[in-house]
Amino acid sequence: MANQDILINWAPQETRVAVIENGALQELYLERTLERGQVGNVYLGKVARVLPGMQSAFIDIGLERAAFLHVADLHDPNGNVHPRHDAPVVPIEKRVFEGQTLTVQVIKDAIGTKGARLSSQISIAGRMLVFLPQDRHIGISQKIGSHETREALRDRMHLLAGDGGGGFILRTNAEEATDEELADDIAYLRKTWNTIRERSLSQPPGTLLHQDLSLAERVLRDLTTEATQTIRIDSQMQFGVLRSFGETYMPGAVAKLDLYRGERPIFDLFGIEEEIARALARRVDLKSGGYLIVDQTEALTTVDVNTGGYVGARNFDDTIFKTNLEAAGAIARQLRLRNLGGIIIADFIDMVREEHQQAVLAEFRKQLARDRVRTTVSGFTQLGLVEMTRKRTRESLAHMLCEPCPTCQSRGQVKTARSVCYDILREILREARQFSPKEFRVIANAAVVEMLLDEESTHLAGLSEFIGKPISLSAEPTMNPEQYDIVLM
Repeated sequence: MANQDILINWAPQETRVAVIENGALQELYLERTLERGQVGNVYLGKVARVLPGMQSAFIDIGLERAAFLHVADLHDPNGNVHPRHDAPVVPIEKRVFEGQTLTVQVIKDAIGTKGARLSSQISIAGRMLVFLPQDRHIGISQKIGSHETREALRDRMHLLAGDGGGGFILRTNAEEATDEELADDIAYLRKTWNTIRERSLSQPPGTLLHQDLSLAERVLRDLTTEATQTIRIDSQMQFGVLRSFGETYMPGAVAKLDLYRGERPIFDLFGIEEEIARALARRVDLKSGGYLIVDQTEALTTVDVNTGGYVGARNFDDTIFKTNLEAAGAIARQLRLRNLGGIIIADFIDMVREEHQQAVLAEFRKQLARDRVRTTVSGFTQLGLVEMTRKRTRESLAHMLCEPCPTCQSRGQVKTARSVCYDILREILREARQFSPKEFRVIANAAVVEMLLDEESTHLAGLSEFIGKPISLSAEPTMNPEQYDIVLM
C-alpha cells in the first residue's frame, strides 16, 4: 500500500488540500468560502407564513430571505417517506401553522430573489452511508453490482445498524467496505444526529444546527486511511478545530494531525504550486522523454500519448511499449489530479504485439484501481483506442480555477495577424460600397497594424486606390488579436 501524506493549506478565503503518495501529488481539493452554499445545512426554522394556494410555507431560518417549504418536502410523521401515488395528500395548512418551530434542511440554495428550498426530511451524508434519522429502511445504490450483492449488503447493514434507530442508504463506495468501516460510519452519523437533536431542544429558532463539513473536516472523514502517515495543516486555529472534531468523531485520525510551523508556504515547500500549474497545461511531460496531450471538451476528454524524444529501448517496439507503460500510470494520475469525469479516450501509441497491448491495459487498470472515484475501462477498440468512464463527483480542476478565454471564445486558438488583415480589407471594401466618407480609419491590434504597414502594404495601397479614399491605421494595445474597428471619418 502506498504511503500517503495530506497537506492542508488554509486561508480565510480558500482551503486547499493536496494528497501525496510516495512523494508525488495524486489529488487536489479546493473549497472557496464565498462559493460554499447552504445545501445540506440543518436549521431550526420558524414558520412565518402558510400559503394554502401554493401548498407551501415560508420558513424563517435566520438568513436574509425566508426559505420555502413545499408540502411534498414535508416529513410524514407516520413514517411514509415514499407514500403511494394514489394516497391522499394532507394539505399543508393542516400540517403546519404560523409560529411553529421545525427542524429543516436546505436542499437548494437561494438564487436571485428566490429563497432557499427546504425539506423537513433530514438526511446526513457520511463517508459510505447516508443516514435517514426519521426513516427505518435500508436502501442500496442502484449502481452497486448485482441484485445478490445488494441483498448481501442489506443483510450486513441490518446486523450492523441493530436497534439504534434510523434508516440508511449505502453509497457506491460502500460496496467494498469492511464491517469495521461501516460500523464507524454508523456511529459517526448517529452521534451527529444526536447533537442536532439536542441543539434543537435548547436553541432559539433561526439557529444553524448542523453544517455540512468543511473541506478540512472532510479530510479526516473521507480521505484519511491506514496508509495516511501525516496530515499537515498550516493554520494553528484550524489545527485546533480539526483536533476537537477528530477527538469527537474520528479518534483514529487525531494522532496523524501535525501543525506546520515553517516560514515557507506549505504548498511551496512540497512543490504543489508547480504541480497545479502543470495540471492546467495541455502537455504533460513523461520522465522517459515522451509526453501526453490532454484535451477536455464538452462531450469527452481525450489523452494522446507521444514518444517525443525517447529512444532508450533496444528497438522501436520496445520504445513504444515502455512509453505506453509509463503513460498508463501518468494518465491515471492526471485523471485524479485534474478530477476529469465522464467519457475519457486514451490514444496510446499503436502496438503491434498483442502481449504488449494486454500488459499496458493491465498496468492502466492497476493504476486506476487506486482511484477513490468509480472508473470503468473497456479494452482496446479496433482503432487502437482505450475507452473508459470516470464518475463525475465535482467540477474538474480547470473548471474550478479557470474560465473560457474571452479572446478565443474557448477555441484554444486565435486567427493569425494575416487572416485579420484580410478580414479588415474585405470589410473596408464592403463599407465603401454603402458609404462615402472622407477617410477610413482602421483601429486594430499592434501586430495587425504592423503587418498592414509592412507585408500587406501593397494590398492596402491597392484597395485605397480602388475605392478612391485614404485609409489610415491606428494601433490599440488593449485590443485582442482578432479585434478591430473601422471608423468612417
